[in-house]
Amino acid sequence: MADQTLAWTGPMQNFGDGARIDAVITWVDGDDPAHTAKRLAHQPHAPRHANGVNPHRWACNDELGYCLRSIANHAPWIGRIWIITDAQTPDLSRLPADLVARVRIVDHLTLFAGHESALPTFNSLAIETLLWRIPGLAERFVYFNDDVFLTGPLAPGDVFQDGAPVLRGAWVDQSAIAADRANRDDPALLNALTQINAASLAGFGADHLFRAAHVVHPLRRSVLEGLYDQHRAAYVANLGHRFRCVSQFLPQGLHNHACIAAGEAVLHTGEDHLHLRTGAVLDYPLPQVRAYLARACQPQFKFLCVNDLPQVEAAIPDTRAWIERAIAA
Repeated sequence: MADQTLAWTGPMQNFGDGARIDAVITWVDGDDPAHTAKRLAHQPHAPRHANGVNPHRWACNDELGYCLRSIANHAPWIGRIWIITDAQTPDLSRLPADLVARVRIVDHLTLFAGHESALPTFNSLAIETLLWRIPGLAERFVYFNDDVFLTGPLAPGDVFQDGAPVLRGAWVDQSAIAADRANRDDPALLNALTQINAASLAGFGADHLFRAAHVVHPLRRSVLEGLYDQHRAAYVANLGHRFRCVSQFLPQGLHNHACIAAGEAVLHTGEDHLHLRTGAVLDYPLPQVRAYLARACQPQFKFLCVNDLPQVEAAIPDTRAWIERAIAA
């Protein structure tokens, strides 16, 4: 169901487009036999990085449902909710009707119009390169991976202040990672390398870049479009990888550094987000992981990212109960 149109009659209906803040979520059901067959047909013929072909990238474990319900509970002011899919339609039947009324489904074919040779793609970086092309997207929007959930009340000012995106993360020195060519195949380093590449495009060195946290990303459509025009060759190259690659750049990282360079960003370094990364249940004692997960229910935290829910759930069977408690209104 490409470009599904649903009537929007929610609380933003009397606001002009300049006031509206949308949400964009990328989603895939990797258990869909058609999608699996398509991916497996292309995977053997593409340069592969372990991070880019990890099966958990396409697993569907109701993260989208948690994400959407967290928006309904904690950010009811969000305007339209755009879900980016590849010839798929998520089951929204268990969600509140007023939430579903805000949802629009956008197929990859819409985003990649004019770049159809890059399809099919199984690469979040390539998809993120073109988010700004969603027809009807608000100038200001927040981008969610579907494994990021809101765990506390979120106000518009938490993500935009006077039109400037509020960026969560930290200034870091990644020069050692940039110089270490031998470990570029380390799955844990791909995100760092793509952020280094993004910062470089914006004129920032690896020794001083703003590393984005694993939270929602407030983005401005016009900034992304302008960067596409400014760095057309790099953008086209970013689209050309069907699977994630260390030569790519993180599009929201480029956006963030461009906004910082222009003096049009607010840097938020407070601890209001939690990130349970892949492998955490293997690297830390389980009581420590449980305690970390339980922190999502504390009022100072607004965001929780759980990178590999099946892995965590196998080690901590009541993980979903903790998530349900955290996202509840």
